[in-house]
Amino acid sequence: AEAALACLAVDPAILLVVVGVLTFLITFCGCVGSLRENICLLQTFSVCLTIVFLLQLAAGVLGFVFSDKARGKVSEIINGAIVHYRDDLDLQNLIDFGQKEFSCCGGISYKDWSQNMYFNCTAANPSRERCSVPFSCCLRDAQEAVINTMCGQGMQAMSYLEASAFIYTNGCIDTLVNWIHSNLFLLGGIALGLAVPQLVGILLAQILINQIRDQIKLQLYNQQHRADPWY
Repeated sequence: AEAALACLAVDPAILLVVVGVLTFLITFCGCVGSLRENICLLQTFSVCLTIVFLLQLAAGVLGFVFSDKARGKVSEIINGAIVHYRDDLDLQNLIDFGQKEFSCCGGISYKDWSQNMYFNCTAANPSRERCSVPFSCCLRDAQEAVINTMCGQGMQAMSYLEASAFIYTNGCIDTLVNWIHSNLFLLGGIALGLAVPQLVGILLAQILINQIRDQIKLQLYNQQHRADPWY
């Protein structure tokens, strides 16, 4: 049960489904609420957007202030993904994509792959992939037409210097941190691009709610004064 729960926590398909469902529910409230001029749905839309915005803001601030703890949490997630690499095809494809894009291997180093039961580099491991690393760790050859999926065979048994001739020996955590530091303006622009539509949505929802309430007050006022003989 613990292994299944850990696998679900890093499964990209599950994460995408959860985010998609939440996005659908929030946008459904906003769309139907504005079409039907329903104050309850509009308030739900506005509150949900506010909560999402505050959570994003808190995550950014906490990640910046407690960078060491954030790094430790990222390390835990990557190590958990390494352990369950063969258990889920979506997770496997995500890890391979990340290692190829960032030219890295493992969490701290390529020897972190020994945490996986298939790649474990101990004499007691009967796996044919013992002491190996995934093919996504291998140095890419531009002239190679067909990918050699066995190129990482036995790399964990080699020293850093020997393995560096065939695979990426740097871990993905340090590579990711360096990439973040060198792309702060890009990440800031993305964060701003996500925050502005949310703030605009919250503002427009509140404006529409106030307009609906004004219309309701006006209708009530007209109904109360229709019986007035001087009206």
